[in-house]
Amino acid sequence: MTAPALYGLCGAALVGIGLYGLLAGASALRRILGFNVVGSGIFLYFGSLAARHPTLAVDPVPQAMIITGIVVALAGTALAVAIAIRLHDETAPARPPGEVEDRDASDPR
Repeated sequence: MTAPALYGLCGAALVGIGLYGLLAGASALRRILGFNVVGSGIFLYFGSLAARHPTLAVDPVPQAMIITGIVVALAGTALAVAIAIRLHDETAPARPPGEVEDRDASDPR
């Protein structure tokens, strides 16, 4: 088995694992992480397609697209996490002003 074929299979496995996490995840953070795993699998698979032949040089265009995709995915993840935090803050049940969090009595914080 060649290295590009192995990378392609690993990319396909990551896409499958990420889809499972995306569909089975109950919380917003798990869905965001599942979406990122799917993206990583796609980047790995696309990078494996860039290697045409073992003796030839790798095509730089797919590599540049992968790097650009990683940057866009990072920005999208930051935006999604910020929206999830804001949504949690807006939909969290309100507490009375004098109520403190439930903590253990031995906790010094």
